[in-house]
Amino acid sequence: MAKRAGIVGSTGRVGTLLIDALLKDDALPLGAVHVYDELKRSLPETVTITDDMQQLLEASDVVIDFSAPAATEALLEAALKNPTPLVIATTGLNAHQQNLLQSAAEEMPVLYATNMSAGIALLKQLVEQVARTLKDFDIEIVEMHHRHKVDAPSGTALTLAEHAAKGRGLDLDKVRISGRDGQIGARTKDEIAVMALRGGDIVGRHTVGFYNDGEFIELSHTATSRETFSNGAIRAAKWLVEQEKPGLYTINDCLGI
Repeated sequence: MAKRAGIVGSTGRVGTLLIDALLKDDALPLGAVHVYDELKRSLPETVTITDDMQQLLEASDVVIDFSAPAATEALLEAALKNPTPLVIATTGLNAHQQNLLQSAAEEMPVLYATNMSAGIALLKQLVEQVARTLKDFDIEIVEMHHRHKVDAPSGTALTLAEHAAKGRGLDLDKVRISGRDGQIGARTKDEIAVMALRGGDIVGRHTVGFYNDGEFIELSHTATSRETFSNGAIRAAKWLVEQEKPGLYTINDCLGI
């Protein structure tokens, strides 16, 4: 019998794409959707529609979460009582929610990624490698998203910054800045800037620049469709549901890179 997928964040942009894709997927059919307000579409009778996380988990073999931090927190708390593989793509988690994520990963397979695209998975590795190799280059990160995005900088930009800091052996919390204004003085050697731009309907663009006297390198990734994220999450869910051991997995684990 095919495994069933549940969705948290079913009324969002990516959630809508997930529903469309899973309704056509025989290998991982849609089993349940979690709805806080109203689902403005009809679904087959075989799909459970609920505002109760426990009921969602009972109707799912793996859950894909593209929601908001509060909903992810509720999902994690419910999953600790009913362990179920979780693919979580929600960004902006606070310290308590991150601790819940770690606790859940001790009881079940959890794949957490701030970006579900294969390109970003590879970019993270490249950023760390370049940061380690080009030690004298200044690191600046710029991310661009649509006007409706509520968190800044993006989770993906922060993840890229973490890999840059790791390549340099730095603590990101001590070297990250996310704004410059006024007479701030010269740029310090170790600082890693993460800047956010918002406007229009930009799906997502991230550029990591390495700048030195006389030359610079920029590594960029652009998402042109949200299907990049929904398809990546489904790929991750199909992989994760086959993992027998609890643990905190990444997209890189899923892709084998």
